[in-house]
Amino acid sequence: MNPLELAGAEPGPAFTVTLDGRALTALPGQTVAAALWTAGITSWRTTRGSGRPRGVLCGIGVCFDCLVTVNDRPNQRACLVPVRPGDTIRTQEGTGHDG
Repeated sequence: MNPLELAGAEPGPAFTVTLDGRALTALPGQTVAAALWTAGITSWRTTRGSGRPRGVLCGIGVCFDCLVTVNDRPNQRACLVPVRPGDTIRTQEGTGHDG
């Protein structure tokens, strides 16, 4: 059964955000991480030293594995940031700062 049906949830209308230029559908109340997971994306950052992929680890904002750039703001914790219509999300490499 669909989790929305189990919970009796009726979220507002879906909207579009982008990840690295790819259009994704999100729902009101989702975090960036939840919207990415729903789209089947589990990694959106690479580590500074070795470039290893990272996504959500703790899911509660304690660690920094889920860092992402949202609307040109680097180092946003995807598990805490609510997704908003039209958000531009970018995968983050290393520190997320150019140069």
